[in-house]
Amino acid sequence: MTKILTIDDSRAVRMIVSKHARELGFEVEEAEDGEQGLLKLEEDTFDLVVLDVTMPNLDGPATLSRMRESGNTTPVLMLTSESKRSIIAGLMKTGISDYILKPFKPAELQTKMLKALKMEGRSAGAEVVSGGSASPAKADANGDPSESGAPAKQFIDILVIDDMDNVQKRLRTLVPEHISLNGSLNAQAGLGMCRERVFRVILIDADIPDVSSAALMRQCRLLQPHAAFLSLALRTNNDVLKEARDVGFDGVLFKPFNPEGIEDFLMRYFDNQDILSEDDYIVRVSQFKGREGRIAGYFIQLATLLEKSAARVAEACFSHMVLDISGLPPVPEKVARLVMEISGHTSKMGIELRLVAPPAIAQILRQVADTADVPVFATVPEADSGKAA
Repeated sequence: MTKILTIDDSRAVRMIVSKHARELGFEVEEAEDGEQGLLKLEEDTFDLVVLDVTMPNLDGPATLSRMRESGNTTPVLMLTSESKRSIIAGLMKTGISDYILKPFKPAELQTKMLKALKMEGRSAGAEVVSGGSASPAKADANGDPSESGAPAKQFIDILVIDDMDNVQKRLRTLVPEHISLNGSLNAQAGLGMCRERVFRVILIDADIPDVSSAALMRQCRLLQPHAAFLSLALRTNNDVLKEARDVGFDGVLFKPFNPEGIEDFLMRYFDNQDILSEDDYIVRVSQFKGREGRIAGYFIQLATLLEKSAARVAEACFSHMVLDISGLPPVPEKVARLVMEISGHTSKMGIELRLVAPPAIAQILRQVADTADVPVFATVPEADSGKAA
């Protein structure tokens, strides 16, 4: 029987991986961190390792490195978050077969596992007999197995598709040197780059002559399914952000560029500072340490991350989510809006939201009709038990 090893410090994620691997007829072992995972790899033979990037004691990249140094060639499916996606380019050299972004859908996870095991076409529940550890599939940077001997695709942080050359030149001067950037002056060249390389963020001008930016974005997204797509647009009296999202863009970067807009852009897509910590169904917001001008972008990024956290909690079948928002800056409008959004997400997913907050934030929430009924507790243990001291 095919045997899978899942290495992740989150019990919830291990449960998810194990559940869906068993649905495919696989046997599953679990490890809480890289050190435990390496011990299990010494004791037994596995056909696939599902490995988390961020873990205490020994993280995913270090675990993978030690596996390869010891001669272990077991295929590895790497679990990573969007903020850590830049790590993938370096990991390709050490031999991962594929990667998947959190949160993931069950069908996507099963497809990725089957692909890494070279078992495409197998159906869930079909038992697969394996004579030992499979050889790692050569893969491109999209995680798709490449033809034998084909080089991995180059990983680039930003692609700018804009018919004005100065746009990409100006952006290059505003982003840190370690962030890689490519540019193209027309749609065909941009599509060509999407076929040849892997990008984290793709910026498309909203007004390219004789080109529908929305259609171009959809074509690029087929080639770059994991990239974020932003419209490069001028500020107008219209609701530009809504218009961009209505046609499928993930957001907008306004032209001409200004320091505040660039800072928000970098914080959302390239800031590796962890602003959330998760322990199964308990989620904590880290203390905000940025300057006042970053608060708006901070709340936007936080809303996106919390939606993903809620999805993971629901996927693991926990009945409630404890959210400690003690670290939030007490900005009444933004705090209330954030809680309204996450409360809406958890309600749709069928899980109860329990907040942990200091008196100042609790008072803000009580004064807003849409958040007044959300349970607020003084401590995490109280919230977990559902009973105030």
